[in-house]
Amino acid sequence: MTEAPHLSVVIPLAPREAEHGGLLAALHALPPGQEVILVRAAGQAPPDPGPWPPHLLLRHAEAPAGRARQMNAGALLAGGEWLWFLHADSRLLPGTLPALLRFTARGAPALGWFALRFRADGPWPTQLNAWGANCRSACLGLPFGDQGLVLPADSFRALGGYDEAAPYGEDHLLVWAAHTARLPVRPVGAALSTSARKYACRGWLGTTWLHWRLTALQAWGAWRRLRAARAAAPPRR
Repeated sequence: MTEAPHLSVVIPLAPREAEHGGLLAALHALPPGQEVILVRAAGQAPPDPGPWPPHLLLRHAEAPAGRARQMNAGALLAGGEWLWFLHADSRLLPGTLPALLRFTARGAPALGWFALRFRADGPWPTQLNAWGANCRSACLGLPFGDQGLVLPADSFRALGGYDEAAPYGEDHLLVWAAHTARLPVRPVGAALSTSARKYACRGWLGTTWLHWRLTALQAWGAWRRLRAARAAAPPRR
């Protein structure tokens, strides 16, 4: 019988996604026996992963379009003890995989996140956005999905997975659910890069302001729910 993988990497692919090739090539460096799950939007042709190494399992899944639905579908198919959710435009840096493997090898249940870096495919002020995201994550424990969230599969299921009814910010809500459940939210100890193309296409100031406004609105409701849940919970001994 084949041993279950320690890690399942779940990658949702938006319709007409074309950014995943570089990520898949970097994932070839995973240790033998791990699995990568590509979840395409319903109605899209299966993606071409290029030459695939025999030491890794590659699985394909399909789900209704929407990042939360696609990531939940991938998690449902996954057989790994740990789930690592990556966006298609994420790119691994030299220290990414070693830090990830140390983090999961410790076995302590936690939701891990990577420091964020933006690539040079957008306006230079995105470096300020990365700095702000890393400060927010370190000080408030609120990383977002482009920071490569990783957690035990059992913990993900206990949290109820990603909220498919949320119009945006499903990653943000998962982190709040972790805080409500007292699942530690911890840095993995390395960085991950992502594309800044949306800032180039939509404008840096407008995109930044939209993200801040939507995040603040969502965080206010999530914080109130967290406070109510902890007030109603029996004292911890």
